Amino acid sequence: MSEDLKKTASNGHVKMLIPEEQQGKINEVKKLIGPLSGKALVYCSDASISRYLRARSWNVKKAAKMLKQTLKWRAEYKPEEIRWEDVAEEAETGKIYRSNYTDKHGRTVLVMRPARQNSKTTKGQIKYLVYYMENAILNLSPEQEQMVWLVDFQGFNMSHISIKVTRETAHVLQEHYPERLGLAILYNPPKIFEPFFTMVKPILDTKTYNKVKFCYSDDQNTKKIMENLFDLDHLESAFDGNENTPFDINKYAERMKEDDKKIPSFWTREISPSSVANDVPSLDSIKLDTDSDASDNEKIVRSSDSVTNTGLMDPDQNSVNHEDRNVSAAVH
Repeated sequence: MSEDLKKTASNGHVKMLIPEEQQGKINEVKKLIGPLSGKALVYCSDASISRYLRARSWNVKKAAKMLKQTLKWRAEYKPEEIRWEDVAEEAETGKIYRSNYTDKHGRTVLVMRPARQNSKTTKGQIKYLVYYMENAILNLSPEQEQMVWLVDFQGFNMSHISIKVTRETAHVLQEHYPERLGLAILYNPPKIFEPFFTMVKPILDTKTYNKVKFCYSDDQNTKKIMENLFDLDHLESAFDGNENTPFDINKYAERMKEDDKKIPSFWTREISPSSVANDVPSLDSIKLDTDSDASDNEKIVRSSDSVTNTGLMDPDQNSVNHEDRNVSAAVH
């Protein structure tokens, strides 16, 4: 294998491995984890282990430790047992919901509206977030493993956000759902939000931080980005799309209840053989782990070069390094 595929974090890149080496690392993690059964066995598919390895720069011991912590958390928290009735009160305002469309790469889209926050309890908000992460994963297509967050800041003020909840959210997502976020678009965030986001930077790992991008409706680059990522006929008008149907909690509740019925079979399914996952030009795969903070939060609306380099301007771009693809396309 060429030397450029063996670059490590010391020079600003995550180590890249050919598929055979990836599988070898996955097998090593399996040995460290030991025998599994039931839901833990279903969870620890090759694709899942691959995500933990990528999150830890293919360090087997660190990935195994991280995965063990997740298995312990899942055994205690039981996220797969949360149902709509458990979070319905949190959902009433439509502050977080799974859209009925995907982006052009087939990624599940979660819409978030922090101004519609209706709860003060950290426990309730985190439970609600976990439910939606599980639901988003449940609805991923077989060839896709990441999701997109669309955050609408209309009506937002600082009373709608909590450092404590933000810290706990970052912990749960980064430690127990690694490599699930493909891109988070913060749409029309007010000036007062930017200092807050800078303040929370230390609790975000570099890869997560680099996936968060600011977009503004009055910027032409933003419009091009949204056009290339989404079908505008399905995208909500809040993000400059053409869909004006308001959020209906009653219809949405029925949709979630139907999803809940799929959960038991999801956790008793057989794991399909490993296969190469869909090659999406996501920020995660283009802009790998870096030690430099110089352009961590560079606004995509201010730099056409950064947009081009992340592949956002061309949804058909295939410039992602093919050596760092997923080993398996299984959902978990």
